[in-house]
Amino acid sequence: MKTVMIVVGTRPEIIKMAPIIRAFQKNRISLTFVNCGQHHSHNMSQQFIEELELPTPDYEYKVKAYSQGLQTASIIARMERLLKKTSPSLVLVEGDTNGVLATALAAVKLGIPVGHVEAGLRSFDLRMPEEHNRRLTDHISTYLFAPTKTSENNLKRENVWRKVYVTGNTVIDAVIQQLPIAEKKSKILDSIRFEKFILATAHRAENVDDFTVLKNFMEAFAEAPLPVVYPMHPRTKKRMLQNKIYAKIKNSRNIQILPPLGYLDFLVLMKKCEIIVTDSGGIQEEATAPCIRKPVLVTRLSTERPETVEAGFAEVIGVEKRGIIKAIHKVLDNRKELPEKSPYGDGKAAERIARIIQKELAF
Repeated sequence: MKTVMIVVGTRPEIIKMAPIIRAFQKNRISLTFVNCGQHHSHNMSQQFIEELELPTPDYEYKVKAYSQGLQTASIIARMERLLKKTSPSLVLVEGDTNGVLATALAAVKLGIPVGHVEAGLRSFDLRMPEEHNRRLTDHISTYLFAPTKTSENNLKRENVWRKVYVTGNTVIDAVIQQLPIAEKKSKILDSIRFEKFILATAHRAENVDDFTVLKNFMEAFAEAPLPVVYPMHPRTKKRMLQNKIYAKIKNSRNIQILPPLGYLDFLVLMKKCEIIVTDSGGIQEEATAPCIRKPVLVTRLSTERPETVEAGFAEVIGVEKRGIIKAIHKVLDNRKELPEKSPYGDGKAAERIARIIQKELAF
């Protein structure tokens, strides 16, 4: 019997694969759902599966590793054993994590075709492990589902060897499907101290593992012209505790630190906030959804989502304290109307991907 194995390992993957799982169920495409365990804590993965009302994974792992190499190797070994046991017709992965690359490598070594959702993204910054992961995964995938024409052009320039389809990004599907539910169910606004606020996130290794950069972020948030609501990634909290600045920031009147949030709560905060300041790629996309439409300041030196910048939603502002504060003032003082349409599609990407797979595999 033909079946597609859908593999996730982090919360962004769960969010972006959720519409595809629903489309598979609707179109009666047989699937095996696997959590490879890159994020193994409840509030970093399982909480999202539950909130999105996805089926319980058929197979689930918890990977504890103290380096990127060990983590990648561990997932390769586990996925190879599982793939030998289950023999799927196709393995579907999403994004640019260690789990994505590890799963794709395990599949290709066994002669199992790989489909890569969100193919073709490029930051052109090879300091970032995500850039290595996404490039390598693209070049070993059989089916490449590019969210935009820009992504498709990146793949064409690199001469990827198999089929490329422009589908839109399933993150827009997810926001459109889940925001109405979030607004009914979430109580997060009851715990927010401020009426108007900036929503901030920071988690990337090149930012939070560099104490100078991390300190820049925290000082900028403390001095920002609007209060900052900051759901804190465990990695960031760990680095702040190590550098003995967590208590000071937690006690700042201008910053409200929250634990990692579920998807529904975070959607409500995006809808309510004035500005988003983030180093997340997925949040750059989510902010462009027609039901969110918020300006984004990207605290990085580059972005693999240039479409967000070109459409007028985002600006890459670097990692210096003064630059961050100046950019916040600029957005607040010069508010502009944002586009009605997202550069990442119309919310029907998952249905397109399901139909392509149905046709290609003759389900």
